[in-house]
Amino acid sequence: MLGISISNAITGMAGDWPSAGTIGGAGSAQGAAAPFAGLLKNAIQGAQGLENKAAGTVEGLMTGQGVDVHQAMIATEKADLSFEMALAVRNKAVAAYQQVMQMQF
Repeated sequence: MLGISISNAITGMAGDWPSAGTIGGAGSAQGAAAPFAGLLKNAIQGAQGLENKAAGTVEGLMTGQGVDVHQAMIATEKADLSFEMALAVRNKAVAAYQQVMQMQF
């Protein structure tokens, strides 16, 4: 683990993004943007929690603290799947952003 808090990085970047109301020019986007930002933050924190749990079980397995091989493998696979899902969401968001940037008004 790198010791970087992904959720803090996302929260910091969220303030720099223009809201839908700013881009479209109509209405307030605060009510609509907050649930998505919260959902994204919770998902990232969940993925980070699974990664920490996997690291703990692998460490417990290596030090002989009574952790079963199966438990360590299951925790590692859960963390891997969570990371792959986060990566897929990021790729979709980047693709959507690139598509919006290519639009001509």
